Order: sequence, then C-alpha cells, then structure tokens
Amino acid sequence: MADPFTKIILRTGKEQSLLRFHPWVFSGAIKKIDGAVKEGDCVKVYDGKGQFLAMGHYQPGTIAVRVFSFEDVTPGQAFWTAKVRRAFAYRERIGLAGSENTSVFRLVNAEGDYFPGLVADFYNGTLVMQMHSVGMYLLQDTLVNAFREVLGSDLKAVFSKSEATLPFRADVPKSNGYLYGAGDGELEIQENGLRFLVDIQQGQKTGFFIDQRENRKLLKHFAKGSEVLNMFGYTGGFSVYALSGGAKRVVSVDSSGPAIALTRRNVELNGFSHATHEAVEADAFEYLKNASNAFDLIVLDPPAFAKHNEALHQALKGYQRLNAMAIDAIRPGGILFTFSCSQVVSRLHFRQAVFGAAAQVKRKVRILHQLAQPPDHPVDICHPEGEYLKGLALYVE
Repeated sequence: MADPFTKIILRTGKEQSLLRFHPWVFSGAIKKIDGAVKEGDCVKVYDGKGQFLAMGHYQPGTIAVRVFSFEDVTPGQAFWTAKVRRAFAYRERIGLAGSENTSVFRLVNAEGDYFPGLVADFYNGTLVMQMHSVGMYLLQDTLVNAFREVLGSDLKAVFSKSEATLPFRADVPKSNGYLYGAGDGELEIQENGLRFLVDIQQGQKTGFFIDQRENRKLLKHFAKGSEVLNMFGYTGGFSVYALSGGAKRVVSVDSSGPAIALTRRNVELNGFSHATHEAVEADAFEYLKNASNAFDLIVLDPPAFAKHNEALHQALKGYQRLNAMAIDAIRPGGILFTFSCSQVVSRLHFRQAVFGAAAQVKRKVRILHQLAQPPDHPVDICHPEGEYLKGLALYVE
C-alpha cells in the first residue's frame, strides 16, 4: 500500500538538527516536497539519501514542520492517547496529579511534552486547551478522546481557547468553546492550599499563570512583615501568597479593571482583609514614578516585551527602565522578584538588563535565587527554546 504521507526531503547536511532530536524543520532546510501538502497535514521528513528522520505537522512559514515523532508510526487514536498517558504519568511522578492541596497544573507543555503546538492546563476537573498550530487543531477530537480516557472521572469538561492562538492566516474556524462538558467559565482552584477564582474564558493565557506557582511559594517565604508591591499583578497570585506569608501591607497594580476586580475577590476568598491589601488599576510605569523608597518587596512580572528577535533591542531597554524604577522604589535591604516571559530574551540578556538597571540607579544588588518555570512546564533538553520564563530574586542594598 502506498504511504499516505507527503515526503519532505532535506538539503544535504540539514538533517543534523533532527538527528539531535530538535523538533523543528525550518523552511530553508527543505530541498523538495514530494507531493501536495497543506497546512496541518502530517508529513514524513527524510534526508537526501532517503533515510527516514521524523514525522510532524506541516505549516507555511519559517518553521515548516513541527515534529511529533522521531519514529515512523501510525499517528492514530492509540498513538495520541499513549502520549497523553506519558504526560500524565510525568505529572504524577512530580507530585502534581492527585495532589491534595493543588488542583491546577499544566498537563501538556507543547514541545516539552512532544506535543508541538499544544498547551493543555488542568483546572480542578476542567482542561483548557490552546492550540498554536493547525495540525493540533485538526486533532482536537482525537485529543479530547485521549484526555477523557487517561483522566477518566477526574475530567469534567474540556474548553478550547484557541481563537487567539491559532496562526493568523490559518484557514480553519477560530472560536472558543467547550468541546466536552460545560461550564460558566469561572472556576475555583487550589494552589499550595490557597484558593483562587479563575476566568478561563476571558482571562489571559488559559486563565491563570500556572508557571509562577513555585516562584509564588518562594516569595511567601520572604513576605513576613513586609510592605509588598505586586506589579502587573493580574488576578493577585503573588499578592495572596504575600498575605499568607504575613505581609504587613500589599499593593496590587494592573492596568486591567477585570483583573483588579478578580484580585479583590481572591483576597477575600482567602480570608484576608482589605485593610492590608490595596488593588490599583493603573499603568505600571506611571505608578512606579511615585513609589520611590516605599516598599520592602516588589514583584515585576510584566507581559512579554518581545515576541520576535526584531523587537529584542527595544525590549531590553524596556526591561532596564522598568527594573531601574523598581530598584529605586525598594528600601535598603529589600527584595526584588523580577521576570521576563519573552522567549527571545535569553537569561544572559535579561541579567544584563537588570544589572544595568541597578547601575543606573546606583544600587548594589545580590542574587538570592535564579528563577524559572516549574517542572510541569518541562523543557526538552534538545529544544532549549522552550525555556521562556526566567527570573531573579535580588537583595537590594
């Protein structure tokens, strides 16, 4: 029987990255496409001598193939269910699936779990999927079946939140909605024993910044007796942890009115008084202008300043300016938790921007901790591009 998959033939020497198990094939590496192909199709990749290298989803653009297997397989229901089962087993091994005090975790982290183009977050029985490729979009029914089989009665609903994440020019329907089960969009979850309301329909990303779980836990350790400023606070994750750690006063700042409203509700949900918490709807840069020497602990968790290499230079200038203002606003002996979630900003770039900020305002800083995404956001060792979140906890003299 003829092979139903279109063949992608690579230029001589361009197979080396695949031999090292890097999961992307760039368009410039392709010598020939043997047959008709459209966005989202499963394809097989071969070297110039006809040796099989990988299978993946085709897409137009710089990254032409996103690899989901380095073995020649039949990618049917059983294949994808087995991959979901392995992803779930990993979450069990690191103590998140089945945890008594945490009911939210990332179940699928794109290339980190060998599902290029797919993110799936588990929120106390509801799975929120974001598809970043047409290949994964075309598999959504197969994926829902796989999640239902692996999670069983623990899965109550599956919500697709891919309207804004699918490629802009992709010729597929773009809408959000429930693929299985139902709900009103707002959920209550538990993280390290603290409670949070999450809006999976209107909130950012899949609804909650799950990737900051371990960093929030670390901040709690430093919060006792402190006056804390949580910049870009979203729905108050760091703020609730600071209050639970005994902070004397917490100020949450975000430019989104709905996020600030949900912050107030999350503070109340955990039994904390608004006498010790202030939620402010404001621009971060404007707020910091008048915050000099006012806080013992500051969190800077801004949105990505650069999504493409072309924006890197301006992004680094933005990080330096923001961190300079925050360092200036910290009292001597204070602590700064500062982050970048821009994938194109390397750890070295980010550190240079932050240290440049310290020099700019003439403050001495020491590194307490180097911060990253948690283990349920794994980084494949062959795909370092998956390490997007980087941060520093700094002691400011």
